[in-house]
Amino acid sequence: MSHLVLLGDATFDNGAYTAGGPAVISQVRKRIPVGWRATLVAVDGATIADIGAQLARLPADAERLFLSVGGNDLLQQADILGAPVTTSAEAFDLLGAAARRFEAAYRDMLRPCLQIDRHMAICTVYSGNFPEPTLQRLAEIALAPFNDAIIRIGVEHGLTILDLRLICSAPADYANPIEPSAIGGGKIAEAIVSAAKNDKTRLRSARIIG
Repeated sequence: MSHLVLLGDATFDNGAYTAGGPAVISQVRKRIPVGWRATLVAVDGATIADIGAQLARLPADAERLFLSVGGNDLLQQADILGAPVTTSAEAFDLLGAAARRFEAAYRDMLRPCLQIDRHMAICTVYSGNFPEPTLQRLAEIALAPFNDAIIRIGVEHGLTILDLRLICSAPADYANPIEPSAIGGGKIAEAIVSAAKNDKTRLRSARIIG
């Protein structure tokens, strides 16, 4: 029997945004094989700093961890997009410095997770669904170095990486600019269960699912 546990933020804890539709955890439970279990530990609004507290609430028989976190950390740094600069090099430097801080925090957060499941799955931060085309393009560009850090860390540790930019790629996948709808949640759930079913060998080899 496998016990899947979802850690992180509203990417998984999206029940408040589905307008009565099924949340990610409900859709995961409908898709997993008989005898498997799935538990939601993720909390809407959580940041990288909150994952330690979530690990303290893990079920004793947790076997397979899925983690989606970082989006709220990036929202807290959104003012970078409006920071005054005189050259494009200064803008890149600001973004690069923020990405380096993010990567360091993500690495520190991930270390105790790997002690529980050294072949866990992690998620990139999706691009969202902003109504203004310019803001959407800026979000996609600004997210790139942070998602690069997540992917690089995942590859280094041989983890499964769910690229949510590819999984949640249509407007209907979002209930608002930054939260997954029931439709998007269904796609996320499908990716989670597919990763869990196909990860039988637990080989130390990274793979990206999108």
